[in-house]
Amino acid sequence: MIFLLLLGVPVALGHLYLWRRLVVDTTRPRTLGRRIGAVAVVGAFLMLMSALVVTRRVPPEYGKFFAWPGFIWLAVLFYLAIALGIAEVPRRILLKRATLAPVPVAAGPAPAEPVEIVPDPSRRLFISRSVAIGSGIAAGGVVGYGMTQALGAPQLLNVPVTLDKLRPSLSGFRIAVVSDIHLGPLLGRSHTERIVRMINEQEADVVAIVGDLVDGTVAELGEAAAPLRDLVSEHGSFFVTGNHEYFSGHEQWIAELDRLGVNPLRNEGLTVAGGIEVVGVNDVTGKSYNDGPDFDRALSGRDRNNPVVLLSHQPVQVADASSRGVDLQLSGHTHGGQMVPFNFLVPLQQPSTAGLSKVDGTWLYTSRGAGFWGPPVRVGAPPDITMIELRSAG
Repeated sequence: MIFLLLLGVPVALGHLYLWRRLVVDTTRPRTLGRRIGAVAVVGAFLMLMSALVVTRRVPPEYGKFFAWPGFIWLAVLFYLAIALGIAEVPRRILLKRATLAPVPVAAGPAPAEPVEIVPDPSRRLFISRSVAIGSGIAAGGVVGYGMTQALGAPQLLNVPVTLDKLRPSLSGFRIAVVSDIHLGPLLGRSHTERIVRMINEQEADVVAIVGDLVDGTVAELGEAAAPLRDLVSEHGSFFVTGNHEYFSGHEQWIAELDRLGVNPLRNEGLTVAGGIEVVGVNDVTGKSYNDGPDFDRALSGRDRNNPVVLLSHQPVQVADASSRGVDLQLSGHTHGGQMVPFNFLVPLQQPSTAGLSKVDGTWLYTSRGAGFWGPPVRVGAPPDITMIELRSAG
């Protein structure tokens, strides 16, 4: 309810703004066109809200009929509001000029009389309609491009990371990192199959799935996640919870992933290849479910001579990691911002938006994720699967 309220109010205000600019300003009063426009805006608002509400209460095979149009419209609404907002200043200047149509009150040899300033309705309509059409084309183009990015194959990135503790014999050890797959009403089994195929082609030593695999229960999405059983790597596949697992029945998903051969790391770790400590901690959201992160437990018993690679969904947990001497943290959660300009807001909450950085001596790699949440749109943040290649400093 709180989520819907927080999102519903700005969405309602956004539709009100669109009604003013796309309907009231572009049509004449008491015309059929204005009535149709008003009905269309109300219908679009209801369609979007149904995507937010209904998809949470029905199976994905039915929810997709609400999710596709609703979430696409959410992206269009967002970029349309931005385009119209950018056009506000030139629009107001042009409209002001359109009202300066001098009409003489008197003519002849007599002294000039004051003139009456009257608006020119035709010019004002033309300007408003031109701005509306231009904004619509711009928003549609951005959303169309963003959909090709979101629904296309993830980029395959190769990122070398040098670890001081890594033995020379283990230099070249490769970890396939994928996050935020977000199986749900818009992404299903074929999405998982493509990700598994891309990872297997890289012949990784370890596969790390760092949270937000699903947006739904095992009963709803178990079949969509089933291809994960086909993941192949030299030393195994591992998983840590993201915030969305806790909204989707995390205990059942942990059991299901274990059944599929993807090893959940719940505040625990193990030694792989005889010299790399792979450790996983629960997401911070788990605190509300009595299943929060426990770094001390996860790192207990680890060989301090070996480098520690931590799987942690949210980059913000790097503060705890660095204070405990973790060498490399692998995270996701941010989606790289997913849709510009949200990438500028991510740093308000997280220490990294995407890519490789260093925080107090700990390397942090943040994946943009292989899926999306909400609109099937990615602008300025294409999906990715990353091959981390560990290198020895010696």
